[in-house]
Formats: sequence, structure tokens, C-alpha cells
Amino acid sequence: MERTNPIPAALVLLDYFGIAVFAFSGALLAAEKKQTLVTFIFFAVAAGVGGGTLRDLLIGAPVFWVHRNATLAICILAALLVWVVSRRRFAGAAFLWFDAAGLAAYAAYGAAKALAFGVAPLPAFGMGVLTACAGGIIRDVLAGEESILMRPELYVTAAALAAGLFVALSLAGVAGWIAALIAGSAGFALRGLAIARGWSLPAYRD
Repeated sequence: MERTNPIPAALVLLDYFGIAVFAFSGALLAAEKKQTLVTFIFFAVAAGVGGGTLRDLLIGAPVFWVHRNATLAICILAALLVWVVSRRRFAGAAFLWFDAAGLAAYAAYGAAKALAFGVAPLPAFGMGVLTACAGGIIRDVLAGEESILMRPELYVTAAALAAGLFVALSLAGVAGWIAALIAGSAGFALRGLAIARGWSLPAYRD
């Protein structure tokens, strides 16, 4: 599939930020499981590139980390940093907020890249959600943890808000970096309120 619109350089920064955040999350989970350094790196890579890899395969784009060194370098550095520094320095409320920012940024970037490769708006929205959430799902499955999809907290919903708002603003003709700033801020705000106030979606009751 041919790219129809260039991806602004400012949006590429969102990609690197999202990769770093989720790589940290993968390494932190390996730390909780008392794993080896090799497993730290494996979990960091799986969480960091999982969502973007699935997105690129589905939209017909070259898999983003295969042709550049920076992506895997970020994942490896994240794993090494968690290995060297006590995980308690990264865990807790501070990391939740950092993760919220990464979630929103990655959702906006995923939708932007899908649109740039000529994907229709609704699937592009789905690609934004997939980019932001699939890496964490893969990480949890590998570790035998309950997937984020099975929790009522507003996590996937925040990614959906960021991705959907980016697509809507792009269709309205808003510049890419402005759309990303607005969409990312909205997704971060929703996730932040969920963290601060314990917001969650209602569960099904028969």
C-alpha cells in the first residue's frame, strides 16, 4: 500500500516516546517476575514493538523497527536501565502517569501512520488503538498476567479517545501535529482521571 501523506517529524517523536514507555513496562514486569537480563530485554522488545508491528503488517507498511537501529536500541536500553536501577524507582504512581502519556501518544501516532498509508478512517482509528494496546497485551500474555482487556479500568478507552479524536481532527483538516497534541492530551486526561479517581467501565450484569 502506498503512503498518501507524509508523517510529520513531530509525530515520529510520539512513536519513540511510546516505544520507550512500553519497553519500560515490559522490563518492569520481568523485574517483578525476578527474571534474567535476557528475559528483561525480550519483554521490553515485545512490549515496545508489539503493537506497532501488528499495525504495520495490517496496513501493508514496512515493519518500522526492521530497517532502523534506534527502536531496538531504545528497548534494550530500557531493559538495562531497569536491570541496573531498582524497579521501585520506576514503579508506582509516577510510572502510571508516564504510561498514560505513552498510551495517548502511541494511539495518536498509530492512527496517524494508518491514515498516511491510505487506510480508511474507521480502520485507522482501530490501528491507533491496536498500536497503543497490543504490546501490553502481548507482554501480559507472555508473563501469565491478566490482560488489560479483562480489566474494567479506563485504559483501552483512553487509547480509543486519542485515536478517534486524531482521526476526526485530521478529517476536519487540522494539521497533523496540532491534531496529535489535542488528541493525545484528551487521551492522557481521560487516563489520568481514571488513575486519580479510580474510574472504570461498568461490568456486564445479567
